[in-house]
Amino acid sequence: MQSCEVLIVGGGPAGSTCARMLTRAGLDVLVLDKSEFPRDKVCAGWITPQVVEELEIDLADYAAGRTLQPITAFSTGLGQVEPQPVRYPRTVSYAIRRCEFDHYLLQRSGASLRLGEAWRSMRREAGGWVVNDAIRASLVVGAGGHFCPVARFIGAQLGKDEAAIYAQEIEFEMSEAQAAQCQVAGEQPELYFCDDLKGYGWCVRKHNFLNIGLGRDGNHRLNEQVQALWNWLVQAGKIPADLPGRFKGHAYILYSQGVRPVVDEGVLVIGDAAGLAYTQSGEGIRPAIESGILAAQVIKAAAGDYRREQLAGYDARIKARFGKRGTGGLGKAVPDRWRMALARSLMRQSWFTRRVVLDRWFLHAGEPALRG
Repeated sequence: MQSCEVLIVGGGPAGSTCARMLTRAGLDVLVLDKSEFPRDKVCAGWITPQVVEELEIDLADYAAGRTLQPITAFSTGLGQVEPQPVRYPRTVSYAIRRCEFDHYLLQRSGASLRLGEAWRSMRREAGGWVVNDAIRASLVVGAGGHFCPVARFIGAQLGKDEAAIYAQEIEFEMSEAQAAQCQVAGEQPELYFCDDLKGYGWCVRKHNFLNIGLGRDGNHRLNEQVQALWNWLVQAGKIPADLPGRFKGHAYILYSQGVRPVVDEGVLVIGDAAGLAYTQSGEGIRPAIESGILAAQVIKAAAGDYRREQLAGYDARIKARFGKRGTGGLGKAVPDRWRMALARSLMRQSWFTRRVVLDRWFLHAGEPALRG
């Protein structure tokens, strides 16, 4: 029987961030994940300077042998039309590959690792937990994404009372010929908002890697819309016509729609397992990392007393950081019959695209980095 103070189920950005903070504080931390790392992860993949600051990443060190594409502009449009550029005088984000990024964070966390092993069971015993009949822990942190088994264990009802975002995407390394054909600039990702404002597609170039995808509220006609986006990108001459693989899918919950419990006796849930993706953009990396920081703060303050009432401060910190649940974005704020006209009017305004859509919704430029 392996023992630890804190068992974190899930080695993504939320889990590895929490693990790093706790190990630096002297706690015995074990990370359990069903996958071996590095592993593929479906994600458009970009991080802001605030994320770099929160994670204390040395960009020169990270870029050595890994993909790090500075972003200084975005092109945005409504529907399948040529998007219009919005340029910045500085780097506002960095495109990364999640297979590299997640592996980097996990390796430097300092935690003990049990990889390639899925969570199977969990029972209360002697004031702590026994997981998989093989691991004894005083506290369990669920960081296993949308389908996290720990979140389900404490009451998450997958598919019931949960309005999820569904996405499909593909990321591949372009050949020399494909790279020459690709008209999407690495420093300028392209975003294509659905006419009904229920989602958007994207095309992100990361040096010789290309990431293409689309996510929207609900999975109705998702395959059809993904194919339509791909066809338009090919016809517009933006991407190579030969697709070297299949689109992969995933799901997550927007913060405004989250109803999952995040605290229980001896348990905390973080990242996508807690349903923390930004409401307007669906971006989940920064909320995941910040939830890992907030959870670690509460765990350290608990000083070994992991009763539910001692951990309740985590829920309060989440709400203080991300606001009240139940507040929707533009697509939820207006009737369906007005949404199309309002969207077209606003998206033609450069100030709205830059100040609201990009700066506020996607980059959260006005929110300073969370201090660990």
